[in-house]
Amino acid sequence: MSGKARKEVLHAKGMKIGIYTTDFENEFISLTDIAKYKSDTPNAVICNWMCNGKTLEFLGLWEQLHNPAFWPHGFEEFQKQAELDAFTMSPKKWIDGVNAAGIVNKPGRYGGTYAHSDIAFEFASWISAEFKLYIMKDYKRLKTGDNSRLSLSWNLNREIAKLNYRIHSDAIKGKLIPPELTAEQLGHTYANEADLLNVALFGLTAKQWRELNPGKKGNMRDEATIHQLLVLANMESYNAVLIGQGKPQEERLVLLHTLAVRQMQTMGALGIHGLQGLQNTTVTEKG
Repeated sequence: MSGKARKEVLHAKGMKIGIYTTDFENEFISLTDIAKYKSDTPNAVICNWMCNGKTLEFLGLWEQLHNPAFWPHGFEEFQKQAELDAFTMSPKKWIDGVNAAGIVNKPGRYGGTYAHSDIAFEFASWISAEFKLYIMKDYKRLKTGDNSRLSLSWNLNREIAKLNYRIHSDAIKGKLIPPELTAEQLGHTYANEADLLNVALFGLTAKQWRELNPGKKGNMRDEATIHQLLVLANMESYNAVLIGQGKPQEERLVLLHTLAVRQMQTMGALGIHGLQGLQNTTVTEKG
């Protein structure tokens, strides 16, 4: 797992169970904490569960479906060994033997063995069907509760990922690249600098946009994507520099349009994950 982890705690029948995510898509739940419901020696409980033939089959299938770096030969070797009475299994042995992604060992005072939620719920079923239901109940609260910090982070990041995907798709289709400037636009004198930027990025003045969209409230910047608003902010700074250099409006329009095209193409090429640093940023523009 990479990235900065976000941690939370599940509550089930008075017990605390650690949970964390680094990508806001996959949650890892503490098997160590779940096992404490059954015994004071949680590691032994986890190892006993992993020795079970059905468990081994489930873990191998999960890795095949979700882990491109899974080592099938290591899994086949474990399956052969499982037929022997002396067969033993541990989280570390499994992780090292098949390059597992679904189970991880976390060091430290609050560490232990964690597993993807798919696997953790399977383990909880083996521990106690009742206890599993309590875990799932609080898990749902965590994911949907209005007061959960982790819930807010998950929802925010997922929505931004969806937005980035849509923007990237549109950029590929050429929908977000600023249109070419016309001779009329180049020769026109714009009453304010906001409209100069609007034409350079959107190809329209604010008035033209309102005429084309009579049923919409607000303005074209309210309809802009995060990518476009970021480029617009850069254009405003650049325009201030150009004004300071004494550049005439027509020349500034060309330079600003060139900047807009280049930056929108770059952002489109970044794809879904290229702007993840913006996930906690809200951009607001008026014009």
